[in-house]
Amino acid sequence: MKETQRMQKTFYHLSHIDLDGYSCQLVMAQTAHTMISFNANYGAEVTERLEEIVELIKKTKQTATILISDLNLTTDEARWLNTEVGKLNDTGWELTITLLDHHGSGKDTAALFDWYTLDTQRCATKIVYEYAVENYGLQGGGWLEEFVKVVNAVDLWHQDEVEDFEYGKVCMRLISDARELNRVIFSGEDREYKLTMLKTAAMMRDADNANIVLDETLHSMKKAFFKEESDNTLDNLSTKYIVNHLSQKRSTMTVYYKGWRGFLCYALGNSSIIGNGFLVANPDYDFFLDVGSRGTLSLRGHDKVNVADISGEWVGGGGHPNAAGGRIQGFKEQFRYDKVKRQIEDLLANKEAMPGKVAHKEEL
Repeated sequence: MKETQRMQKTFYHLSHIDLDGYSCQLVMAQTAHTMISFNANYGAEVTERLEEIVELIKKTKQTATILISDLNLTTDEARWLNTEVGKLNDTGWELTITLLDHHGSGKDTAALFDWYTLDTQRCATKIVYEYAVENYGLQGGGWLEEFVKVVNAVDLWHQDEVEDFEYGKVCMRLISDARELNRVIFSGEDREYKLTMLKTAAMMRDADNANIVLDETLHSMKKAFFKEESDNTLDNLSTKYIVNHLSQKRSTMTVYYKGWRGFLCYALGNSSIIGNGFLVANPDYDFFLDVGSRGTLSLRGHDKVNVADISGEWVGGGGHPNAAGGRIQGFKEQFRYDKVKRQIEDLLANKEAMPGKVAHKEEL
């Protein structure tokens, strides 16, 4: 199932969430192929993303490659993926798998599958870059090759490659500090945000004292991504961006309780500013709800329904009429929004039938 063709095709690219992982996707973005990208940290999120990829592939019969970079799969994960792809190919799909990684912990799994390339001497970005030049029609050289050297130096901790290493350290912080967007709700936007800044950083590599220049430029790079017309603080620019993009997701992120319309977010954070901003921009909504990864609730209202009463009915929480919170006991952390929404809708359906202070909206 190993990919060797240069023809233009579709890639489902799953990569890690650090500098090396996103840099792999920056490399593949420079090819002429169609990239459908995903990111995951280790553990349960890898399984979730693999399942999501297979689900998407099943919706359209096509020639495609599942590309995995900077992540080593467990033997069980690899066997599951290999089996699922085999089943699809037996019924008419034309799918291949390519895994390009450098973590030695994948040694046993790599020995079992010919599509699993393991090389501990290069970072994943360098492996992907050289593989793409050989197999995917990527034009080598230039700024991209120089940036690959940066990532390789810092990811493998080659401190003797001083300039690349020092520049790479700033690039690592570029990724780790890019926390303005939530990866679950804004997976595509968050990836675009990070790759846009990475490419800008890559283009600055040849500057004098490049690591210092980049360090001093990071804040303005962030603002440049979020700014539309007038300038403002980063917090205000990112909040406006988030509210605008949340407003575009109304059809999939709306929940109802006793006729009251709410907007459901997951692990968004900063719910006071963003929640109130959303309710002002979308006056047809009655409350704004953000659920944390550990089941914490943050409810915001705008003088319509008492969210303290809602929180009390749902989880025994409380607060103020327009700002309340609590915690869902037994909430299961999720890495996909649709599964979060399913949990919350089940909770609301169970609570709606019980007596409480919150009146049905149509009764008022």
